[in-house]
Amino acid sequence: MSNIQVKKQRLLSILCSVILLTSCAGKSYFRSGNVQKGLASWYGPDFHGKLTSNREIYNMHALTAAHKTLPFGAYVRVTNLNNGKSVVVRINDRGPFIKGRIIDLSYAGAKKLGMDITGVAPVKIKVLKKYSPKKSSQKFSIQVGSFSSKKNAKILKRKLQKNYRNVYISKIKTSSKTFYRVRIKARSVKSAEKIAKRLMKQGYRANVLEEH
Repeated sequence: MSNIQVKKQRLLSILCSVILLTSCAGKSYFRSGNVQKGLASWYGPDFHGKLTSNREIYNMHALTAAHKTLPFGAYVRVTNLNNGKSVVVRINDRGPFIKGRIIDLSYAGAKKLGMDITGVAPVKIKVLKKYSPKKSSQKFSIQVGSFSSKKNAKILKRKLQKNYRNVYISKIKTSSKTFYRVRIKARSVKSAEKIAKRLMKQGYRANVLEEH
């Protein structure tokens, strides 16, 4: 094999490695990979017994947490950077919505980290990939309206279909009523947010939701 052929093979090998690394990076949970640093807070009695974002009943004594983007069911190891204590929690809610904070722990999680008194602490989050669903498994939609009348839901659906694809009606029953929710499927959270902004400019009330 000539020197030119050897150089070509080496160059091809380097390019393949770069492509492989790039594709792996695209599957990361965060921009920096699978680790995130920031402030943690916790929530307890005021939310105990209420529904979480994934429709579970919130239990402040269970090891769970709220995160803005991680898939429901993801397991993360949270380390308190002040004292080195760690705890593994499961993501089942959305939040926190205060700038600078990256995770809202249950009371039990906060207690394990020794931050139940201080309320807030700097932490490091590491996603346990082996036990967590892929971020790409998340599905999003935009809810544009909710009606007790199926007829009204169909009217809005037909109106939206003139300008949007993947419009559908989601039916939900409560103990006293049935609601017909008009939604638009989205490929990603960014796509959902873009559609929601467009809808709001047109005068609609639009909410981005994660499908369960």
